[in-house]
Amino acid sequence: MSHILITGANGQLGQALRARFVSADKLTCWTRPQYDIADPVIADAVAEAAPDVVINAAAWTNVDGAEESPDEAFAVNALGPKYLAAGCARRGAALVHISTNEVFAGEIGRFYREYEQIAPRSVYARSKAAGEQAAGAVLDRLYIVRVAWLYGPGSSNFPSKISAAADQYGALRVVNDEYGNPTYAPDVAKAIALLIETQRYGIYHFVNDGCASRYDWAVELLRLTGRKTLPVTPIGARDWPRPTMPPQHAVLVNQAGAALGIHLRCWQDALREYVQTEPYE
Repeated sequence: MSHILITGANGQLGQALRARFVSADKLTCWTRPQYDIADPVIADAVAEAAPDVVINAAAWTNVDGAEESPDEAFAVNALGPKYLAAGCARRGAALVHISTNEVFAGEIGRFYREYEQIAPRSVYARSKAAGEQAAGAVLDRLYIVRVAWLYGPGSSNFPSKISAAADQYGALRVVNDEYGNPTYAPDVAKAIALLIETQRYGIYHFVNDGCASRYDWAVELLRLTGRKTLPVTPIGARDWPRPTMPPQHAVLVNQAGAALGIHLRCWQDALREYVQTEPYE
């Protein structure tokens, strides 16, 4: 594989991508503050770097913070992909843009395939939807990869927070009416590498197979880490107040990727590998 450029290379997906593409002919890794995708000059930097593929793993991911800072969220999540796409267009490069399950309304009982109508509700979700549209308006050689409930080794994420809270409090209260796809970052990185080889541009849902509530996810994590007797009380999302309510059932289906032979394993198997990787004592 030729020249791969990764933005947001220090994030949990960025780190997984770095590990996956370490054997590329040339690997360029960009991080803030030196490379800020919200700055229009990033398009010039991309053109100068002359990559074959840019993978945009940089994003404003503070969902609640986006409600208080919409301009900042849109600058990174909407304008950033536009600038990267412009730089790619100047060099004939492809762009892999990472998006989110939250672009969907998350209606109870719905399972969302790649080309269903998006209906973002929060500021964060609207900024990510705008990024998909902005990149698509500039570049044809575009892969949009939506992920959900992403976690990976060595990062702050839902499993790491659940483990820390379990050790600190000895009991947990976890939301049981919000559903998604727990998705392991190294599995997404592997799927992206396979996708790039196909050169079939479009929208893809790369999530680990199956779905779970936050409660289900936490209980399975505790079982795998030898804490299955720890008390866990299921609660409703409204019992855990937040500045923004995430979609209740934004469960993604990997149909487009599966048609190309790209499958991600079930979320339970991926979580088991994560637990074996992390230093749980």
